[in-house]
Amino acid sequence: MDDGLVLRADVFRPLEPGQYPILMTHGPYAKGLAFQDGYPSAWKTMADGHPDVTAGSSNLYQNWEVADPGKWVPEGYALIRVDSRGCGTSPGYIDHFSPRETRDFYECIEWAGVQPWSNGKVGLNGVSYFGINQWQVASLQPPHLAAMCIWEGAADFYRDMTHHGGILSTFWANWSDMQVRTVQYGIGEAGRRSRATGQLICGDELLDEAALAASRCDFGNEIFAHPLDDEYHRERSPDWSKITVPFLTAANWGGQGLHTRGNFEGFIRAASNDKWLEAHGLEHWTHFYTDYGRKLQLRFFDRFLKGDSASWQDEPPVRLQVRHIDRFEERGEKDWPIPSTQWTKLMLDPGRGALGDDEPATATTGAFQAMGDGISFVGQPMARQCEITGPLALRLWVSSTTNDADIFATLRVFTADMQEVTFQGAIDPHTPIAQGWLRASHRKLDAELSAEWRPYHTHDELQPLKPGAPVCLDVELWPTSIVVPASARLVLTVRGRDYDSGKSGGKQSNFKNELRGCGPFLHDDPRDRPDDVFGGTTTIHCGDSHEGWLLLPIIPE
Repeated sequence: MDDGLVLRADVFRPLEPGQYPILMTHGPYAKGLAFQDGYPSAWKTMADGHPDVTAGSSNLYQNWEVADPGKWVPEGYALIRVDSRGCGTSPGYIDHFSPRETRDFYECIEWAGVQPWSNGKVGLNGVSYFGINQWQVASLQPPHLAAMCIWEGAADFYRDMTHHGGILSTFWANWSDMQVRTVQYGIGEAGRRSRATGQLICGDELLDEAALAASRCDFGNEIFAHPLDDEYHRERSPDWSKITVPFLTAANWGGQGLHTRGNFEGFIRAASNDKWLEAHGLEHWTHFYTDYGRKLQLRFFDRFLKGDSASWQDEPPVRLQVRHIDRFEERGEKDWPIPSTQWTKLMLDPGRGALGDDEPATATTGAFQAMGDGISFVGQPMARQCEITGPLALRLWVSSTTNDADIFATLRVFTADMQEVTFQGAIDPHTPIAQGWLRASHRKLDAELSAEWRPYHTHDELQPLKPGAPVCLDVELWPTSIVVPASARLVLTVRGRDYDSGKSGGKQSNFKNELRGCGPFLHDDPRDRPDDVFGGTTTIHCGDSHEGWLLLPIIPE
């Protein structure tokens, strides 16, 4: 790197001499750690349910959230996996998503682009962390970057990742403990050995605890120290005006709480002329490895790294796996949000607990414990099946007995006999169909970026409540897709804490908490939600001058 530090990489190349396009990843998960060893529960779920993932490969080089060289190298690609500084076999100071780390990624791309076995075109392809940092490095416009596939990759460090609606997500503090400290450079045998080489995956140098602690940022506390969208967050977020490289952005409907918003936002806002959006379901990592996902990626990279125009010429701008209760149906669209969308408002009536076509005849209110289970608004049975695909928005008039309140909005589907239907999410097996969050003191909107279907909050100042005085809140609910069957009902719940499905999804090897409906994306840090501020009573006001509604993206049959 430009400061003299050496980053280490694995390079996989075709046996036949020649110049090949590059697929690169750069991240913290240790290039030598086998998927099967580092994430055994996720691997077993995927391998058992999708035999096409393991077919046709030795699976010796399978790694967490990166492409399998056993399948990609025979297609004429060279794969490079770089351990980011401080992780795996690369020494240095761990500072996630920082300008230093992004600059490292830039330099790795430029190194790869001029190797004698490179055709000069570098593509980026990976899931999650390996998707997030694609947005960032693309903002620097490395000359040899020719295409990228962001598979379930968040973008906005504040809105997508650390603070949902201004409410602190505890995910990152737990993630750094469970998924990064376990592969930090210098932990020796604690980091295990590579299945492929037998070498230590975290380097040959053994560091003591003091040296290890001094070589990594205190990620959770750093995030906590920045409650607004300040320079710390902005320098870890993309500059959409500078992202001009061709890309495919792939979202997961069930990724509420981390990636989903960023994939859609990137498609809408990036300056690239050549950009495509895909959206799917199932677990977070699954379709990246299935034949469906891999062949989609291959056609894309064949077009932009090999110049095969036929491989991608008929691809629609938007490819959706539309979600039903029991299946997915594929459909192409011309844009996002879908041009044929019928934006439909369902009115809130807290007095009757109703969600429907009519406003309350008179002013009505509904109060709940501010950190409790909240109020549900129940819709009428569907007369016919109804597709909801797109972003959603909620308008509420809210007052509090304190100077702030947190709103957790959850949209759910219930059967005719009022049994909730939950869905396999990216992480959690029992998720609702849509979620949104907003801290009342963060209600300030960006007039330029806001739309009725996507309120955009500045998060640059606090606007405290006056106890008892209603204020208008516009809550963003992240994009979703569901075909609601006839006779089923929609239920909107406005809560004061995270959704709980009432069902246990057990635990996965890489997360601390039991899965109860939100996966690991919880908002339960008491430092962020002190009782004297968030433990009062929240009241929803509707009727008269206080119009409350849920905006739905209805897709005509």
